[in-house]
Amino acid sequence: MQFAEIEIDELQSWLERGAQLVDVREVWEYVSGHVPGALNIPLGEVAERREELRAPLVLVCASGARSGRVAEYLSGSGFGEVANLLGGTIGWKESGRAVVEGSEP
Repeated sequence: MQFAEIEIDELQSWLERGAQLVDVREVWEYVSGHVPGALNIPLGEVAERREELRAPLVLVCASGARSGRVAEYLSGSGFGEVANLLGGTIGWKESGRAVVEGSEP
């Protein structure tokens, strides 16, 4: 199964149809600023915490590279509908959107 690569402007439509948003960066990166509503499951924990994931799923990291690897892994293992947020949190901030600091989504 193939995964989608979505632009920042497309995220809202995914969320409106019930997509889960997961940030795969390390905890220290996440708490310093993340996309509002994103749950933190670091890259190294994705396999063991897979039961916490649900489709449709949008993955985000700093730039889109790590989340792209996770999207490829999940889609290749038959997870369901998965998307990678292009530009990641950096692109989110550069587009003028606010981030949330701390450990809460």
